[in-house]
Amino acid sequence: MVGGCRGTTGPSSTDPKTGKPYGLTFPLVTISDMVAAQKLLVDHLGIDRLLAVTGGSMGGMQALQWTVSYPERVRSAIILASTARVSPQSIALDEVARQAIYADPNWNGGNYYGATPPNAGLAVARMIGHITYLSDRSMRAKFGRRLQEREQYGYQFATEFAVENYLKYRGSAFTQRFDANSFLYITRAIDYFDLAHGRSSLAEAFLRTQAKFLIVSYSSDWLYPPAESEELVRALLHNGIDATYVEIKSDHGHDAFLLEVDRLAGLTRDFLGRVERGAAPGAPAPRPRTKGEPD
Repeated sequence: MVGGCRGTTGPSSTDPKTGKPYGLTFPLVTISDMVAAQKLLVDHLGIDRLLAVTGGSMGGMQALQWTVSYPERVRSAIILASTARVSPQSIALDEVARQAIYADPNWNGGNYYGATPPNAGLAVARMIGHITYLSDRSMRAKFGRRLQEREQYGYQFATEFAVENYLKYRGSAFTQRFDANSFLYITRAIDYFDLAHGRSSLAEAFLRTQAKFLIVSYSSDWLYPPAESEELVRALLHNGIDATYVEIKSDHGHDAFLLEVDRLAGLTRDFLGRVERGAAPGAPAPRPRTKGEPD
């Protein structure tokens, strides 16, 4: 995932021209750029066609981009808790998280490498993000209004509630494994993601798509809610594309795509079996439709 900090090139990588980390001189990247890099890897490995591309959340965006950018290379796609275009609410939440990093004096305009990193701002950014992964019901079940290591309110600004302690732990742990500038770049790439951009409709984005789709949403996901998956399905069906849609009832919020594994395993097994039966390996791909051509 270009722009990240875990085994790929990103703002914390060394710029060969200067011998120093790129920082904010690293170019802004998009989901399309990330998929283009993945396609180069697939080419290098000598893989002509992919049985399936799959991902949850941002990974689902990348899987969708694969089917649009390289339609002849993908036989199927499994999209989990994702969207074809990010909503204003999601953009707003990402911006608040970025502002937390900007406000940390250690961020220093992105030039903090070799010095104290902006861990306070990055921790708050992660806390904001983590709230969006949960649901009200899951938080009630997991934390309720339970106090942390005390029996009554202290009427002070110390960490008192269990949910506060949990978020602080998540934020602190994140700073040990992630780069603040990469957080900025990745959330910006998410915000820019809109398959309908520059097109007359979302359906137009899939005119050349040849893959079969399994779209899975989760009932309590308020970050990328089922309505956004349903919009995606309508765009696929408008083009006569084979699309299966399932909304899984779950209280886990956006995190459900990581937790509801048994139901997902069954859906995936059945779907991929149908994909394999539908076309023998090496069979020619169907001719892509052109705009305005009848199904």
